[in-house]
Amino acid sequence: MSSTVATLAHNWSFGIFLLGIAGLCCFMLGASYLLGGRDWGRAKNDPFESGVVSQGGARLRLSAKFYLVAMFFVIFDVEALFLYAWAVSARENGWIGFIEVTIFVVVLLVGLIWLWRIGALDWAPAARKRRIEHQRAEKQKTQQAQQHQGKHAGHSTHTPTSSQSPSAH
Repeated sequence: MSSTVATLAHNWSFGIFLLGIAGLCCFMLGASYLLGGRDWGRAKNDPFESGVVSQGGARLRLSAKFYLVAMFFVIFDVEALFLYAWAVSARENGWIGFIEVTIFVVVLLVGLIWLWRIGALDWAPAARKRRIEHQRAEKQKTQQAQQHQGKHAGHSTHTPTSSQSPSAH
């Protein structure tokens, strides 16, 4: 029994905090109910945002890029939360904690570099188009080089160096 009393005495500030939250929520709900308008009219049910009457429907088709931005934000925002928590307790964690957070940051940086390499961070259509054209050109070059080497495999034992193009034969 005395351990329960000791625990309650130790955590009394948390209980007051929870009561304060509940009181504040009740106050805000009650004040809005008492002070809020109750008039009904035709304009009350119209959508209204930021002082502008909306036009069009609420069902818009958005590009997948917007969802990617949201996912990247969540991923890297959570990273910042973990790093903040680590920074608060850095002295208690010691070198083991430093090594763990270094591994964490390296994994996230590898993920960021991978996203950058595959073009997930290319938001501009022109940059994406150039990257795709460059990839196609590189793919065609390698296919042509493989075809050229396949045709001339029996004729020559000389393989081109990196400074020589396959068409120089």
